[in-house]
Amino acid sequence: MALLPFRRKQAADGGVGQPTDISGLLAGYSIEVMPRTAAKVDDFKALLPQGTRVYIAHIEGTPIEEMVETAARLSDDGFDVMPHFPARIIADAQVLEDWIARYQGEAGIRQALLLAGGVKAPHGDFHCSMQLLETGLFDRAGFTRLHVAGHPEGNLDIDPDGSDANVMEALRWKQAFSERTDAQMAMATQFAFDAAPVLAWSRRLRDEGITLPVHLGIAGPAKLQTLIKFAIACGVGPSLKVLQKRAMDVTKLMMPYEPVEILSDLASADDLGLIEQIHVFPLGGIRASAEFAARHGAGVLAPVQAEA
Repeated sequence: MALLPFRRKQAADGGVGQPTDISGLLAGYSIEVMPRTAAKVDDFKALLPQGTRVYIAHIEGTPIEEMVETAARLSDDGFDVMPHFPARIIADAQVLEDWIARYQGEAGIRQALLLAGGVKAPHGDFHCSMQLLETGLFDRAGFTRLHVAGHPEGNLDIDPDGSDANVMEALRWKQAFSERTDAQMAMATQFAFDAAPVLAWSRRLRDEGITLPVHLGIAGPAKLQTLIKFAIACGVGPSLKVLQKRAMDVTKLMMPYEPVEILSDLASADDLGLIEQIHVFPLGGIRASAEFAARHGAGVLAPVQAEA
């Protein structure tokens, strides 16, 4: 059952055509940063609501020292920090154990997002998140929360034939693992632009016996050209048509995209399936996403000196 505390709200007079209230949907949203973008922000406490979960993306080539330093900074500021562990850039179990120990010892981290990672050729022994889970290192280290990747529109790297057979097989394995680990588990998904395929996917998973909560990825405000570039690179499928349609409208082409339509459609849905909360990808900058969320009731934004 979805846990999001919202329903569609009309204006006090009940008038038709009033904007959908998405504040409940955005309440408790999470967001993603990288060390290089985090370094441009002087004060995250002036940008994000207290206790926000902040994922730290680990891009190939980023030294673990920078990842841990960023995690420690955000943790010291009172945020709920969740670093990425991309399987394909981790050489072996010894390196994985070292990373876990560094995050715990230097930043007090007890949660992680496990994913395959964007590189094509593994750097060592691991090629998927399931292998990381199978080591047992996260459970032995007492991690309290483990997230895995979700793919509402499939993943051609995993299923080159365009089906979702391998994705679903992996998801069933992760579901079974969630039932034998003490850690809380959830799926953090790729971003999407159309609510319909996402809702259909979420309901289908529930109908097939999956119970892992879904933290749905949404692209934050950004230039349309930026979003199309990221969507193509990340393999976003059916909902890419939303951006393509927008690009054909010259009145909207130069206007920054904001995820109002998809969030409104989700807020209006009677059945969200497994969707529990929203995860924001700040493709147009951290401040732009924080401002958008604040305007829609998800926290108060204070003035800051630096932007990301």
